[in-house]
Formats: sequence, structure tokens, C-alpha cells
Amino acid sequence: MRECARVLNLNKKTIVRKMISTGIRAKEKLEVLNQKRRKSKIVEFDDLETYEITKCKPVSVSLAVEYKSRWILGYEVAKMPAKGLLVAKSLKRYGKREDERAQARTLLFERIRNYINEECLIKSDENPHYTQDIRRFFPKGSHHAYKGRRSSIGGQGELKKVGFDPIFSLNHTCAVFRYRTSRLIRKTWNTTKKIERLNLHLALIVLHHNLNLKNPLLSTA
Repeated sequence: MRECARVLNLNKKTIVRKMISTGIRAKEKLEVLNQKRRKSKIVEFDDLETYEITKCKPVSVSLAVEYKSRWILGYEVAKMPAKGLLVAKSLKRYGKREDERAQARTLLFERIRNYINEECLIKSDENPHYTQDIRRFFPKGSHHAYKGRRSSIGGQGELKKVGFDPIFSLNHTCAVFRYRTSRLIRKTWNTTKKIERLNLHLALIVLHHNLNLKNPLLSTA
């Protein structure tokens, strides 16, 4: 955003205001485009992880992608507690951090279930929290959970070291997310300072992604 201000010879506040207004319009446009498409039959779902300011304050992005077409049906951003070796440091510096991932999944599924066939197939990894939410919102659908695989160095750590990835459409889309969004790139100087700005930034990226797909308004699943 600072670079945009420098190149365009504008004040940084102007860039921020433009990003906020265009991000809001992008979220509205995404809903309109989803309503125009045929309902998806096969959907892949998972969480992409990033952070705000420091890795001690991680953030989850729940993402639903249509199989094959890679059309992004929706996303939701949520706070999450630190994991692994960062738990003690996070608690010491920032105290207990809320886990908003369950609420984010609920909001996401409530919003996109009208765009998905009732007898859909939803594919995800073996996260135990996904099953209950999927059954709740898609009682007539089926859920296939696949064991997580080791990531490759390429593909921003999202693509897997296997010949066949059962949720490739989603993992490939996550890799594109990290490539196109500077604050999501691994080992970057750019970090998210406010989750609200990340949410709006992703809205712009999602709209750009969907509109640049081949036959974006047709369901191929």
C-alpha cells in the first residue's frame, strides 16, 4: 500500500480509503456472481493460516472452493490461538487468544449453502471439527476426509509432495492466494496489522481470481 501511494503520488490514507471501499464492493459483487452460477456439486474445504503482526497471533482463513473449476465460493477470516513452540511465548506476551474458527465456519457455511447442491460432496482433510459443521449445514450431502500430506517447498508450502492430491483444487488456490497477496507470502516483510484489512484485501483477490477463470459463471463440477 505504501508502494501504491509512492508510485501514484498519493497520500497513504487515500490508498487505505480506496482499499476499504473497493473491498466492500468486491464482497458484494462476489455474492451477486455466486447467485448467477449453477449450484456446485463437489466442494473442497480447508483453512489457510497466516498471522497479524507476529506469528504469536495467528489467523485462520476458512476457504471453500469448487472442485476442478477452482471457483472460490467464499471465505471467512478468524483469530486462532498459537500452536506448538509458540504457545508459551504467545501467552506471556499477549495473554489468552480467542479461537474464532468455529464461528467463522458457521458464518461461511450459512452464506454459501444456497450456492451448493443439497446432495453435494465436500472434501477436506481429517480435521475433526469439520465433520459436525458439514453434517449440520449439508445433511443430505457426503463428506470425504483425507489424511494430510507433507508440503513441498514449491507452491508456497500449500502443494503436496504426492502424485495425486485429493484436494488439489483447494491447495492450488491457497498457493495462488499466497503468491498474489504479499501479506500471505511465507518469510515476508509484509504483515497484516488489522484482520479487517486482510478480509477486504482477500475480497479483492478472490474477485480477481474468479473473474479470470475460464467460463467463470459456469459450474463444471
